Amino acid sequence: MNGTYSQKYLAPVILLGTLVLFLLGNIASAQKPQLPDAPPPPKYKPKPTPTPTPIRPEDIDVVRVNSNLVMVPVSVVDPNGQAVHGLQLNDFRLEEQGRKQEISQIGDPEQVPLDIALLFDVSSSVSQKGFFAFQQKAAAEFLQRVLKPADKAAVFTIAQEPGLVSPLASAESSAATVVRIPAATTPVPTAFYDTVTAAAKYLTSASTNGRRRVIVVITDGDDNFSRIVQDLSLAEVRAAQNGQLTPAASRVSLQQRHRQAVLEVQRAAQQADAAFYSINPGGPSVRLNQISMRAETGMEAIAAATGGTAFVPDGEKDLERVFSEIAAELRGQYLLQYYSNSPNAGVEFRKILVTVPTHNGVRVRARQGYYSKAGKD
Repeated sequence: MNGTYSQKYLAPVILLGTLVLFLLGNIASAQKPQLPDAPPPPKYKPKPTPTPTPIRPEDIDVVRVNSNLVMVPVSVVDPNGQAVHGLQLNDFRLEEQGRKQEISQIGDPEQVPLDIALLFDVSSSVSQKGFFAFQQKAAAEFLQRVLKPADKAAVFTIAQEPGLVSPLASAESSAATVVRIPAATTPVPTAFYDTVTAAAKYLTSASTNGRRRVIVVITDGDDNFSRIVQDLSLAEVRAAQNGQLTPAASRVSLQQRHRQAVLEVQRAAQQADAAFYSINPGGPSVRLNQISMRAETGMEAIAAATGGTAFVPDGEKDLERVFSEIAAELRGQYLLQYYSNSPNAGVEFRKILVTVPTHNGVRVRARQGYYSKAGKD
């Protein structure tokens, strides 16, 4: 009876408690304040970048660098003619137009590629001498000895007109070309001046910047057919036929024309930034003949102006020594590099003077000047 009674009255109590809780929950919800909807977040507005304050010239150091880099190959020898090695940048003094230049560095010749124009005389004045084949052999060995893989050589022949036998090529190719050049079998005139000028212009166009340029000629330099000489000869013949020029005056005029031709060749080599080396196979006898001596003197002048050397070997074995000396010089040169600070912007040809004040008695061979970029043709 008790269990029945408990179940009978417990269920209404539970139901009543649930109803009370439900009513209390609704009352609390009705009394809770309603919150307004939150506003959307503000949009981001970047701060304006302030205008920078202009930099005044006095606030910084302005460095202006002339893009005209000048490279000057220099050979230094002692009183015995032996190369002087181990010189440092501070040992040299370089002037341009009498104004001291700051040498930026001494380049390594092994790191600067070399382009050579080899001019081989096949005219009758040379080919009739007894050792034409020996000259070919010595010249070919020279190219193989001096040229590195990055170096090139072009081969010209000196005859009645300039002849480009082989364009710039490797040592093996250019050396093979030299030994195949045939000697003249009949009298052939010599256009020495025209051929050197053609070689200089060829190097200017075919050789790229940053490479050393060298012209090596094997000739006696006795020119009788270049344009500048030929034109004069024809004019003098006509004048003489008309009685307008005596033989003595004609000879003086011819000498003047040769001197002018040497200056033109010198200018062409300097414009090409090329050093000129000459090898006269005539031997010591060239000094016994006025015409031969005039030719040799002209080649010596071109060599001195461009930083090269003129050689007169005495026989076959001396010829080998000369080639070895040129090869050693090209591989052992000091390469002075500087940016010109010359204020004379309008000067076409700029004179250079290189000395070694720290060493007495040494001889310095370097080009006497260069043509500014604005002055080159």
